Amino acid sequence: MSDSAKTHQRFGRFAALVAIYFAIQFLLPKPASVTPEGWRLVGIFGATIAGLILQPIPGGALVLLAVTLSAAFGGLTIAQALSGYGDPTVWLVMAAFFISRALINTGLARRIALFFVRLCGRSSLGISYALSLSDMVLAAIIPSNGARSGGVVLPIMRSIAELYDSHPHTSAGRLGNFLFTAVYQGICISAAMFFTGQASNALAAKIATGAGYPIDWTKWFLAGIVPGLCSMAVVPWVVLKLNPPEIRATPEAAAFAAGELRKMGRLRGQEWILAAVFAAVCGLWATSAIHGIDITVTALAGSCALLLTGVITWEDVKSEKSAWDIFIWYGGLVQLGKSINNTGVTREFAAWAGSLLGEASWPVILAVSLAVYFYAHYAFASITAHILAMYPPFLAVLVATGAPVGLVAFAFACFTNLAAGLTHYGTTPSPMFFAHEYVPFRTWWKVGFVVSLVNLTIWSTVGFAWWRVIGYW
Repeated sequence: MSDSAKTHQRFGRFAALVAIYFAIQFLLPKPASVTPEGWRLVGIFGATIAGLILQPIPGGALVLLAVTLSAAFGGLTIAQALSGYGDPTVWLVMAAFFISRALINTGLARRIALFFVRLCGRSSLGISYALSLSDMVLAAIIPSNGARSGGVVLPIMRSIAELYDSHPHTSAGRLGNFLFTAVYQGICISAAMFFTGQASNALAAKIATGAGYPIDWTKWFLAGIVPGLCSMAVVPWVVLKLNPPEIRATPEAAAFAAGELRKMGRLRGQEWILAAVFAAVCGLWATSAIHGIDITVTALAGSCALLLTGVITWEDVKSEKSAWDIFIWYGGLVQLGKSINNTGVTREFAAWAGSLLGEASWPVILAVSLAVYFYAHYAFASITAHILAMYPPFLAVLVATGAPVGLVAFAFACFTNLAAGLTHYGTTPSPMFFAHEYVPFRTWWKVGFVVSLVNLTIWSTVGFAWWRVIGYW
Protein backbone atom coordinates (compact mmCIF):
# COMPACT_ATOMS: atom_id res chain seq x y z
CA MET A 1 0.00 0.00 0.00
CA SER A 2 1.35 3.43 -0.96
CA ASP A 3 1.93 6.19 1.60
CA SER A 4 -0.96 8.17 0.10
CA ALA A 5 -3.32 5.23 0.44
CA LYS A 6 -2.21 4.67 4.04
CA THR A 7 -2.85 8.33 4.84
CA HIS A 8 -6.35 8.18 3.32
CA GLN A 9 -7.05 4.98 5.25
CA ARG A 10 -5.88 6.56 8.49
CA PHE A 11 -8.08 9.65 8.00
CA GLY A 12 -11.01 7.40 7.09
CA ARG A 13 -10.66 5.48 10.32
CA PHE A 14 -10.34 8.68 12.34
CA ALA A 15 -13.50 9.95 10.65
CA ALA A 16 -15.25 6.77 11.77
CA LEU A 17 -14.17 7.41 15.37
CA VAL A 18 -15.47 10.97 15.23
CA ALA A 19 -18.77 9.65 13.82
CA ILE A 20 -19.00 7.14 16.68
CA TYR A 21 -18.43 9.90 19.23
CA PHE A 22 -21.19 12.09 17.77
CA ALA A 23 -23.54 9.11 17.40
CA ILE A 24 -23.18 8.42 21.12
CA GLN A 25 -23.66 12.09 21.96
CA PHE A 26 -26.69 12.85 19.79
CA LEU A 27 -28.35 9.58 18.76
CA LEU A 28 -28.25 7.58 21.98
CA PRO A 29 -30.53 8.79 24.78
CA LYS A 30 -28.55 10.17 27.70
CA PRO A 31 -29.68 8.74 31.05
CA ALA A 32 -31.05 11.45 33.29
CA SER A 33 -28.61 10.57 36.07
CA VAL A 34 -25.55 11.17 33.84
CA THR A 35 -24.11 14.69 33.58
CA PRO A 36 -23.31 16.26 30.18
CA GLU A 37 -19.59 16.00 31.00
CA GLY A 38 -20.01 12.34 31.94
CA TRP A 39 -21.84 11.67 28.67
CA ARG A 40 -19.02 13.30 26.70
CA LEU A 41 -16.62 11.02 28.57
CA VAL A 42 -18.76 8.04 27.49
CA GLY A 43 -18.44 9.21 23.88
CA ILE A 44 -14.66 9.51 24.20
CA PHE A 45 -14.48 6.05 25.75
CA GLY A 46 -16.69 4.50 23.05
CA ALA A 47 -14.60 6.06 20.28
CA THR A 48 -11.43 4.83 22.00
CA ILE A 49 -12.69 1.24 22.10
CA ALA A 50 -13.58 1.44 18.41
CA GLY A 51 -10.13 2.90 17.76
CA LEU A 52 -8.44 -0.06 19.43
CA ILE A 53 -10.24 -2.23 16.88
CA LEU A 54 -9.77 -0.02 13.80
CA GLN A 55 -6.21 1.08 14.74
CA PRO A 56 -5.88 4.41 12.86
CA ILE A 57 -2.80 4.93 15.04
CA PRO A 58 -1.11 2.58 17.54
CA GLY A 59 -3.16 1.78 20.65
CA GLY A 60 -0.87 3.60 23.07
CA ALA A 61 -1.03 6.82 21.06
CA LEU A 62 -4.81 6.53 20.80
CA VAL A 63 -5.25 6.10 24.56
CA LEU A 64 -2.93 9.06 25.24
CA LEU A 65 -5.17 11.13 22.96
CA ALA A 66 -8.24 9.91 24.85
CA VAL A 67 -6.65 10.79 28.20
CA THR A 68 -5.97 14.31 26.91
CA LEU A 69 -9.52 14.71 25.58
CA SER A 70 -11.00 13.43 28.84
CA ALA A 71 -9.30 16.32 30.64
CA ALA A 72 -10.26 18.84 27.96
CA PHE A 73 -13.91 17.84 27.43
CA GLY A 74 -14.80 14.90 29.69
CA GLY A 75 -15.07 16.68 33.00
CA LEU A 76 -11.82 15.31 34.49
CA THR A 77 -8.98 17.40 35.80
CA ILE A 78 -5.59 16.66 34.29
CA ALA A 79 -4.51 15.11 37.61
CA GLN A 80 -7.53 12.79 37.52
CA ALA A 81 -6.96 11.89 33.86
CA LEU A 82 -3.33 10.95 34.54
CA SER A 83 -3.89 9.21 37.87
CA GLY A 84 -4.12 5.77 36.24
CA TYR A 85 -0.37 5.88 35.64
CA GLY A 86 0.17 5.72 39.39
CA ASP A 87 -2.06 2.69 39.84
CA PRO A 88 -0.24 -0.24 41.52
CA THR A 89 -1.62 -2.75 39.00
CA VAL A 90 0.01 -0.84 36.15
CA TRP A 91 3.38 -1.10 37.88
CA LEU A 92 2.81 -4.78 38.63
CA VAL A 93 2.52 -5.41 34.89
CA MET A 94 5.60 -3.28 34.21
CA ALA A 95 7.71 -5.15 36.78
CA ALA A 96 6.59 -8.49 35.37
CA PHE A 97 7.68 -7.35 31.90
CA PHE A 98 11.15 -6.50 33.21
CA ILE A 99 11.46 -9.95 34.81
CA SER A 100 10.27 -11.54 31.57
CA ARG A 101 12.98 -9.68 29.65
CA ALA A 102 15.57 -11.26 31.96
CA LEU A 103 14.05 -14.72 31.34
CA ILE A 104 14.41 -14.28 27.60
CA ASN A 105 17.80 -12.49 27.60
CA THR A 106 19.54 -15.03 29.85
CA GLY A 107 18.13 -17.99 27.91
CA LEU A 108 16.38 -19.43 30.98
CA ALA A 109 12.98 -19.29 29.27
CA ARG A 110 14.36 -21.21 26.28
CA ARG A 111 16.02 -23.70 28.61
CA ILE A 112 12.65 -24.35 30.29
CA ALA A 113 10.99 -24.98 26.92
CA LEU A 114 13.77 -27.29 25.74
CA PHE A 115 13.56 -29.20 29.02
CA PHE A 116 9.90 -29.97 28.43
CA VAL A 117 10.55 -31.01 24.81
CA ARG A 118 13.34 -33.34 25.94
CA LEU A 119 11.05 -34.76 28.60
CA CYS A 120 7.95 -35.52 26.52
CA GLY A 121 8.73 -34.69 22.89
CA ARG A 122 9.00 -38.23 21.52
CA SER A 123 5.71 -37.92 19.66
CA SER A 124 3.98 -35.12 17.79
CA LEU A 125 1.34 -34.99 20.52
CA GLY A 126 4.09 -34.94 23.15
CA ILE A 127 5.77 -31.97 21.46
CA SER A 128 2.52 -30.01 21.57
CA TYR A 129 2.15 -30.82 25.26
CA ALA A 130 5.77 -29.87 25.93
CA LEU A 131 5.55 -26.48 24.24
CA SER A 132 2.15 -25.71 25.77
CA LEU A 133 3.44 -26.60 29.24
CA SER A 134 6.47 -24.37 28.65
CA ASP A 135 4.19 -21.46 27.86
CA MET A 136 2.07 -22.29 30.91
CA VAL A 137 5.07 -22.17 33.27
CA LEU A 138 6.27 -18.88 31.78
CA ALA A 139 2.76 -17.40 31.98
CA ALA A 140 3.07 -17.47 35.76
CA ILE A 141 5.25 -14.36 35.54
CA ILE A 142 5.47 -13.17 31.88
CA PRO A 143 2.38 -11.03 31.13
CA SER A 144 3.04 -10.84 27.40
CA ASN A 145 1.70 -13.82 25.48
CA GLY A 146 3.45 -12.35 22.44
CA ALA A 147 6.85 -12.35 24.17
CA ARG A 148 6.39 -15.90 25.48
CA SER A 149 5.21 -17.41 22.24
CA GLY A 150 7.06 -15.20 19.77
CA GLY A 151 10.34 -15.06 21.66
CA VAL A 152 10.54 -18.57 23.11
CA VAL A 153 7.98 -21.12 21.94
CA LEU A 154 7.63 -20.23 18.26
CA PRO A 155 11.33 -20.46 17.27
CA ILE A 156 11.68 -23.88 18.94
CA MET A 157 8.47 -25.14 17.31
CA ARG A 158 9.55 -23.96 13.86
CA SER A 159 12.95 -25.64 14.31
CA ILE A 160 11.31 -28.94 15.23
CA ALA A 161 8.95 -28.76 12.25
CA GLU A 162 11.89 -28.17 9.91
CA LEU A 163 13.81 -30.97 11.60
CA TYR A 164 11.19 -33.29 10.06
CA ASP A 165 11.32 -31.51 6.69
CA SER A 166 7.94 -29.90 7.33
CA HIS A 167 7.76 -26.55 5.58
CA PRO A 168 4.95 -24.10 4.78
CA HIS A 169 2.61 -25.09 1.96
CA THR A 170 4.55 -27.97 0.42
CA SER A 171 4.98 -30.23 3.43
CA ALA A 172 3.12 -28.46 6.24
CA GLY A 173 0.98 -31.54 6.84
CA ARG A 174 3.95 -33.63 7.92
CA LEU A 175 4.12 -31.94 11.32
CA GLY A 176 4.03 -28.12 11.27
CA ASN A 177 0.31 -27.77 10.52
CA PHE A 178 -0.61 -29.76 13.63
CA LEU A 179 1.96 -28.13 15.92
CA PHE A 180 1.00 -24.58 15.00
CA THR A 181 -2.71 -25.17 15.63
CA ALA A 182 -2.30 -27.23 18.80
CA VAL A 183 0.31 -25.02 20.47
CA TYR A 184 -1.57 -21.83 19.65
CA GLN A 185 -4.66 -23.18 21.39
CA GLY A 186 -2.47 -24.05 24.38
CA ILE A 187 -1.23 -20.45 24.51
CA CYS A 188 -4.82 -19.20 24.78
CA ILE A 189 -5.42 -21.60 27.69
CA SER A 190 -2.26 -20.35 29.46
CA ALA A 191 -3.52 -16.80 29.04
CA ALA A 192 -6.75 -17.75 30.84
CA MET A 193 -4.99 -19.54 33.71
CA PHE A 194 -2.96 -16.73 35.28
CA PHE A 195 -3.27 -13.12 36.37
CA THR A 196 -0.12 -12.61 34.28
CA GLY A 197 -1.37 -14.83 31.42
CA GLN A 198 -1.59 -11.75 29.23
CA ALA A 199 -1.42 -8.04 29.89
CA SER A 200 -5.11 -7.13 30.04
CA ASN A 201 -5.99 -9.80 32.61
CA ALA A 202 -4.89 -7.25 35.20
CA LEU A 203 -7.40 -4.86 33.65
CA ALA A 204 -10.22 -7.40 34.09
CA ALA A 205 -9.11 -7.92 37.69
CA LYS A 206 -9.17 -4.16 38.24
CA ILE A 207 -12.72 -3.93 36.87
CA ALA A 208 -13.86 -6.85 39.06
CA THR A 209 -12.24 -5.23 42.09
CA GLY A 210 -14.16 -2.02 41.33
CA ALA A 211 -17.35 -4.09 41.24
CA GLY A 212 -16.65 -5.33 44.76
CA TYR A 213 -14.80 -8.57 44.05
CA PRO A 214 -11.01 -8.17 44.50
CA ILE A 215 -8.85 -10.44 42.35
CA ASP A 216 -5.11 -10.89 42.83
CA TRP A 217 -2.47 -13.27 41.46
CA THR A 218 -3.19 -16.01 44.00
CA LYS A 219 -6.93 -15.90 43.54
CA TRP A 220 -6.60 -16.12 39.75
CA PHE A 221 -4.04 -18.94 40.05
CA LEU A 222 -6.42 -21.00 42.18
CA ALA A 223 -9.30 -20.30 39.81
CA GLY A 224 -7.39 -21.23 36.65
CA ILE A 225 -5.25 -24.17 37.65
CA VAL A 226 -7.84 -26.99 37.65
CA PRO A 227 -9.92 -26.13 34.55
CA GLY A 228 -6.73 -24.95 32.82
CA LEU A 229 -4.91 -28.25 33.33
CA CYS A 230 -8.00 -30.12 32.14
CA SER A 231 -8.06 -28.04 28.95
CA MET A 232 -4.30 -28.49 28.53
CA ALA A 233 -4.76 -32.26 28.71
CA VAL A 234 -7.74 -32.48 26.36
CA VAL A 235 -7.28 -29.78 23.72
CA PRO A 236 -4.05 -31.03 22.03
CA TRP A 237 -5.63 -34.49 21.73
CA VAL A 238 -8.75 -32.92 20.14
CA VAL A 239 -6.58 -30.98 17.69
CA LEU A 240 -4.73 -34.21 16.88
CA LYS A 241 -8.05 -35.78 15.84
CA LEU A 242 -9.13 -32.73 13.87
CA ASN A 243 -5.82 -31.98 12.20
CA PRO A 244 -3.62 -35.10 12.37
CA PRO A 245 0.04 -34.87 11.31
CA GLU A 246 1.57 -37.40 8.96
CA ILE A 247 4.41 -37.98 11.43
CA ARG A 248 3.39 -39.28 14.85
CA ALA A 249 6.68 -40.54 16.35
CA THR A 250 9.31 -37.82 16.84
CA PRO A 251 12.33 -39.21 18.71
CA GLU A 252 14.58 -36.73 16.92
CA ALA A 253 12.73 -33.83 18.58
CA ALA A 254 13.67 -35.03 22.05
CA ALA A 255 17.24 -35.60 20.83
CA PHE A 256 17.27 -32.10 19.28
CA ALA A 257 16.20 -30.56 22.60
CA ALA A 258 18.80 -32.58 24.50
CA GLY A 259 21.48 -31.42 22.06
CA GLU A 260 20.44 -27.78 22.38
CA LEU A 261 20.53 -28.07 26.17
CA ARG A 262 24.04 -29.54 25.98
CA LYS A 263 25.13 -26.59 23.86
CA MET A 264 23.73 -24.22 26.46
CA GLY A 265 25.76 -25.98 29.15
CA ARG A 266 25.10 -25.77 32.85
CA LEU A 267 23.09 -22.98 34.42
CA ARG A 268 25.22 -19.86 34.52
CA GLY A 269 25.44 -17.49 37.47
CA GLN A 270 22.87 -15.06 36.11
CA GLU A 271 20.42 -17.88 35.42
CA TRP A 272 20.75 -19.13 39.00
CA ILE A 273 20.04 -15.65 40.31
CA LEU A 274 17.08 -15.27 37.96
CA ALA A 275 15.70 -18.70 38.90
CA ALA A 276 15.89 -17.73 42.57
CA VAL A 277 14.14 -14.40 41.92
CA PHE A 278 11.51 -16.13 39.75
CA ALA A 279 10.76 -18.66 42.50
CA ALA A 280 10.77 -16.01 45.23
CA VAL A 281 8.41 -13.67 43.39
CA CYS A 282 5.94 -16.44 42.51
CA GLY A 283 6.17 -17.81 46.05
CA LEU A 284 5.49 -14.42 47.61
CA TRP A 285 2.62 -13.81 45.21
CA ALA A 286 1.08 -17.16 46.10
CA THR A 287 1.36 -16.48 49.86
CA SER A 288 0.43 -12.78 49.87
CA ALA A 289 -2.67 -13.49 51.96
CA ILE A 290 -0.40 -14.84 54.73
CA HIS A 291 2.36 -12.22 54.91
CA GLY A 292 0.39 -9.23 53.60
CA ILE A 293 3.06 -7.93 51.21
CA ASP A 294 1.38 -6.31 48.21
CA ILE A 295 2.07 -8.24 45.00
CA THR A 296 3.20 -5.06 43.24
CA VAL A 297 5.84 -4.49 45.93
CA THR A 298 7.01 -8.08 45.41
CA ALA A 299 7.25 -7.66 41.64
CA LEU A 300 9.13 -4.36 41.91
CA ALA A 301 11.49 -5.88 44.50
CA GLY A 302 12.20 -8.75 42.09
CA SER A 303 12.95 -6.28 39.29
CA CYS A 304 15.25 -4.28 41.59
CA ALA A 305 17.07 -7.46 42.63
CA LEU A 306 17.75 -8.25 38.97
CA LEU A 307 19.02 -4.70 38.39
CA LEU A 308 21.27 -4.79 41.46
CA THR A 309 22.81 -8.13 40.47
CA GLY A 310 23.27 -7.10 36.83
CA VAL A 311 20.97 -9.77 35.42
CA ILE A 312 19.22 -6.95 33.61
CA THR A 313 20.58 -3.48 33.01
CA TRP A 314 18.88 -0.11 32.99
CA GLU A 315 19.36 -0.14 29.22
CA ASP A 316 17.26 -3.32 29.12
CA VAL A 317 14.55 -1.55 31.10
CA LYS A 318 14.60 1.51 28.85
CA SER A 319 14.53 -0.59 25.68
CA GLU A 320 11.57 -2.76 26.78
CA LYS A 321 9.25 -1.16 24.23
CA SER A 322 6.32 -3.50 24.82
CA ALA A 323 6.29 -2.67 28.53
CA TRP A 324 6.30 1.09 28.00
CA ASP A 325 3.65 0.78 25.29
CA ILE A 326 1.44 -1.13 27.73
CA PHE A 327 2.19 1.46 30.44
CA ILE A 328 0.70 4.20 28.26
CA TRP A 329 -2.44 2.41 27.09
CA TYR A 330 -3.10 0.42 30.24
CA GLY A 331 -2.54 3.30 32.67
CA GLY A 332 -4.81 5.52 30.61
CA LEU A 333 -7.54 2.91 30.28
CA VAL A 334 -7.52 2.14 34.01
CA GLN A 335 -8.54 5.71 34.81
CA LEU A 336 -10.95 6.02 31.88
CA GLY A 337 -12.72 2.84 32.96
CA LYS A 338 -12.93 4.03 36.56
CA SER A 339 -14.28 7.40 35.44
CA ILE A 340 -16.89 5.80 33.20
CA ASN A 341 -18.10 3.74 36.14
CA ASN A 342 -18.33 6.92 38.23
CA THR A 343 -20.68 8.49 35.66
CA GLY A 344 -23.33 5.88 36.47
CA VAL A 345 -23.61 4.63 32.89
CA THR A 346 -22.79 1.03 33.83
CA ARG A 347 -25.57 0.97 36.44
CA GLU A 348 -28.03 2.39 33.94
CA PHE A 349 -27.05 -0.21 31.35
CA ALA A 350 -27.50 -3.00 33.87
CA ALA A 351 -30.97 -1.76 34.78
CA TRP A 352 -31.95 -1.45 31.11
CA ALA A 353 -30.61 -4.90 30.18
CA GLY A 354 -32.28 -6.43 33.23
CA SER A 355 -35.64 -5.07 32.09
CA LEU A 356 -35.17 -6.72 28.67
CA LEU A 357 -34.29 -10.10 30.17
CA GLY A 358 -37.55 -10.29 32.04
CA GLU A 359 -38.07 -12.94 34.70
CA ALA A 360 -35.42 -15.43 33.55
CA SER A 361 -33.29 -16.93 36.31
CA TRP A 362 -29.65 -15.87 36.62
CA PRO A 363 -28.26 -19.27 35.46
CA VAL A 364 -30.17 -18.93 32.19
CA ILE A 365 -29.10 -15.33 31.74
CA LEU A 366 -25.48 -16.29 32.54
CA ALA A 367 -25.47 -19.12 29.99
CA VAL A 368 -26.87 -16.91 27.21
CA SER A 369 -24.61 -13.99 28.11
CA LEU A 370 -21.46 -16.12 28.16
CA ALA A 371 -22.23 -17.56 24.72
CA VAL A 372 -22.86 -14.09 23.27
CA TYR A 373 -19.78 -12.67 25.00
CA PHE A 374 -17.52 -15.54 23.89
CA TYR A 375 -18.43 -15.57 20.20
CA ALA A 376 -18.43 -11.79 19.99
CA HIS A 377 -14.65 -12.20 19.86
CA TYR A 378 -14.97 -12.90 16.14
CA ALA A 379 -15.33 -9.11 15.91
CA PHE A 380 -12.25 -8.34 18.02
CA ALA A 381 -8.55 -8.40 17.18
CA SER A 382 -7.63 -7.65 20.78
CA ILE A 383 -8.42 -9.22 24.13
CA THR A 384 -8.03 -5.77 25.67
CA ALA A 385 -10.64 -4.20 23.41
CA HIS A 386 -13.03 -7.08 24.11
CA ILE A 387 -12.63 -6.69 27.88
CA LEU A 388 -13.05 -2.92 27.79
CA ALA A 389 -16.09 -3.01 25.55
CA MET A 390 -18.03 -5.90 27.08
CA TYR A 391 -16.68 -7.00 30.46
CA PRO A 392 -17.96 -4.10 32.64
CA PRO A 393 -21.55 -4.06 31.30
CA PHE A 394 -21.94 -7.86 31.35
CA LEU A 395 -20.51 -7.99 34.87
CA ALA A 396 -22.97 -5.30 35.99
CA VAL A 397 -25.95 -6.96 34.32
CA LEU A 398 -25.29 -10.41 35.78
CA VAL A 399 -24.60 -9.14 39.29
CA ALA A 400 -27.84 -7.15 39.12
CA THR A 401 -29.77 -10.36 38.38
CA GLY A 402 -28.42 -11.97 41.54
CA ALA A 403 -25.65 -14.06 39.97
CA PRO A 404 -22.66 -14.67 42.30
CA VAL A 405 -20.12 -11.96 41.59
CA GLY A 406 -17.11 -14.29 41.89
CA LEU A 407 -18.53 -16.74 39.36
CA VAL A 408 -19.36 -13.97 36.91
CA ALA A 409 -16.05 -12.13 37.35
CA PHE A 410 -13.90 -15.18 36.63
CA ALA A 411 -16.15 -16.67 33.95
CA PHE A 412 -16.07 -13.60 31.73
CA ALA A 413 -12.40 -12.83 32.44
CA CYS A 414 -11.20 -16.35 31.61
CA PHE A 415 -13.54 -16.83 28.66
CA THR A 416 -12.20 -13.69 26.97
CA ASN A 417 -8.78 -15.34 26.74
CA LEU A 418 -10.15 -18.67 25.58
CA ALA A 419 -12.16 -16.89 22.86
CA ALA A 420 -8.91 -15.63 21.32
CA GLY A 421 -8.44 -19.15 19.94
CA LEU A 422 -11.32 -18.69 17.51
CA THR A 423 -9.46 -16.75 14.82
CA HIS A 424 -6.07 -15.99 13.35
CA TYR A 425 -6.27 -12.42 14.66
CA GLY A 426 -7.74 -12.94 18.15
CA THR A 427 -4.68 -11.85 20.17
CA THR A 428 -1.06 -10.81 19.63
CA PRO A 429 0.46 -14.29 18.99
CA SER A 430 -2.19 -15.39 16.48
CA PRO A 431 -0.92 -13.32 13.51
CA MET A 432 2.63 -14.35 14.48
CA PHE A 433 1.69 -18.01 14.15
CA PHE A 434 -0.54 -17.59 11.11
CA ALA A 435 2.10 -15.58 9.22
CA HIS A 436 4.35 -18.65 9.06
CA GLU A 437 1.79 -20.09 6.60
CA TYR A 438 1.74 -23.62 7.97
CA VAL A 439 -2.02 -23.51 8.58
CA PRO A 440 -4.69 -22.61 5.98
CA PHE A 441 -7.38 -20.13 6.99
CA ARG A 442 -10.17 -22.73 6.93
CA THR A 443 -8.24 -25.15 9.12
CA TRP A 444 -7.41 -22.45 11.66
CA TRP A 445 -11.05 -21.39 12.01
CA LYS A 446 -12.38 -24.95 12.03
CA VAL A 447 -10.01 -25.99 14.79
CA GLY A 448 -10.70 -22.77 16.68
CA PHE A 449 -14.47 -23.32 16.66
CA VAL A 450 -14.34 -26.97 17.75
CA VAL A 451 -11.81 -26.21 20.49
CA SER A 452 -14.02 -23.34 21.66
CA LEU A 453 -16.82 -25.86 22.32
CA VAL A 454 -14.40 -28.08 24.23
CA ASN A 455 -13.10 -25.19 26.35
CA LEU A 456 -16.59 -23.85 27.04
CA THR A 457 -17.67 -27.30 28.20
CA ILE A 458 -14.64 -27.81 30.46
CA TRP A 459 -14.60 -24.36 32.04
CA SER A 460 -18.38 -24.17 32.55
CA THR A 461 -18.51 -27.62 34.22
CA VAL A 462 -15.17 -28.45 35.81
CA GLY A 463 -14.33 -24.77 36.24
CA PHE A 464 -17.63 -23.71 37.76
CA ALA A 465 -17.64 -26.76 40.07
CA TRP A 466 -14.05 -26.06 41.17
CA TRP A 467 -14.84 -22.41 41.87
CA ARG A 468 -17.75 -23.60 44.00
CA VAL A 469 -15.46 -25.95 45.96
CA ILE A 470 -12.93 -23.20 46.72
CA GLY A 471 -15.67 -20.80 47.75
CA TYR A 472 -15.57 -18.32 44.89
CA TRP A 473 -19.37 -18.47 44.64
